[in-house]
Amino acid sequence: MFLRDDDPPARRVEKLTRIADVLVERIDRLEESRGSAWSMFQAAVALEQEVQVRTRELEQALADLSERNRELAVARASAEEANRSKTRFLRAASHDLLQPLSAAKLFLSALKDTQLDEFQRELTGRLTGAFESVEELMHAVLDISRLDSQRIEFQRKPVDLGDLFRRLAVEYAPMAEAKELRLSFAPTTVVVESDPTFLRRIAQNLVSNAIKYTDRGGVLVGVRKRGERAWLEIYDTGIGIAAADRARIFDEFQRIGRDGGVPGMGLGLSIVRRACAKLGHPIAMDSEPGRGTVFRVSLPLVAPGCEAARPEGAGQGPHLRGRVALVVENDDAMRRALQLVLQDRLGMVARVSGGIAEALAQMGDEPPDVVIADYNLDNGDTGLQAIAALRKAAGQAVPAIVVSARRGPELGSACQKMGVPVLEKPVRPEDLQAMLQRMLA
Repeated sequence: MFLRDDDPPARRVEKLTRIADVLVERIDRLEESRGSAWSMFQAAVALEQEVQVRTRELEQALADLSERNRELAVARASAEEANRSKTRFLRAASHDLLQPLSAAKLFLSALKDTQLDEFQRELTGRLTGAFESVEELMHAVLDISRLDSQRIEFQRKPVDLGDLFRRLAVEYAPMAEAKELRLSFAPTTVVVESDPTFLRRIAQNLVSNAIKYTDRGGVLVGVRKRGERAWLEIYDTGIGIAAADRARIFDEFQRIGRDGGVPGMGLGLSIVRRACAKLGHPIAMDSEPGRGTVFRVSLPLVAPGCEAARPEGAGQGPHLRGRVALVVENDDAMRRALQLVLQDRLGMVARVSGGIAEALAQMGDEPPDVVIADYNLDNGDTGLQAIAALRKAAGQAVPAIVVSARRGPELGSACQKMGVPVLEKPVRPEDLQAMLQRMLA
């Protein structure tokens, strides 16, 4: 739209008005656009500030989280060190705690072999029961300490369940007879893979628990094969376990309540649960209140032909009468107790000594038939060192037994390298006799 010189005034006014309207419209659009851009710029600045604030908050949260992680790591390390300290303390204290208990049990065993009147037999029986309760509790505490340790090492090997059953039958027959219960073990030739010591502890706790909670009927122990696994099963006709109690029976110090109570501290099933979890042996349970309970432990089968480990103290051997046993024991009471059991009960010739030098002098030029050495001797010496010195002086691998309250994997590995079995304290005369018979066969 252009103005012409010859346009009339009205026409020129009209054109100017229209041009002005267009210019005003463009200016309005430019103002609107400018306002929108300014708003966007302001929003961008505000967003950037918000991002900076959130970034600072996130950095602070990450710093706090890192600090909490450091605190948790320190707390975890402290807890692990406290657990290791507890384990070390129990391991160190166990020798001093079990030493007098072991000596007392051996003295009681020697006393029971003498002529006693009815009242004296009752007293010795009650003392024996009291000592066995203390022994059971100490073994339970030590077992829980070992199983809670992160450094526990298992000695997995083939285990003949038939041998284990024969050992348990002898061990728990008196307990079942005292309650007039039938205790039956189904014959088996099944061989499984497990740690022999802990598998025996699992079976011991389950059988003992079944007898304790059964007043009529009996307990049956057997094995059932399922594919490549075998299920160790312990049936009882006891009081059963209510559904509400099944979740807590594997906790420490938990016992099923009933009139008269049940002996024990409620640690047996806790040990079973820990040992099965560590060994990878699934455990299951079925129960009906008033009719009985069955516990099942799943064990991996071993291929036929593998040599199985025999339970400690299992097996039969020759008579021990007249055989010479050299005892290396630094504790006077324990030394005398072993001497009484070896001489009066087993008919052996017992030579006793308090340390390595005295043992070498006692041996002279004639090696003994067997050496029985306590692991912890005076002046930092060990029973393994005593056995090594005696074997060197004799010029032959004299059969030997280490007696110890220690239960660490290091001791087991060291004894295994020397071919020396370990007899745990408190020493049971029956276990000592069976081990000596097996070794001297």
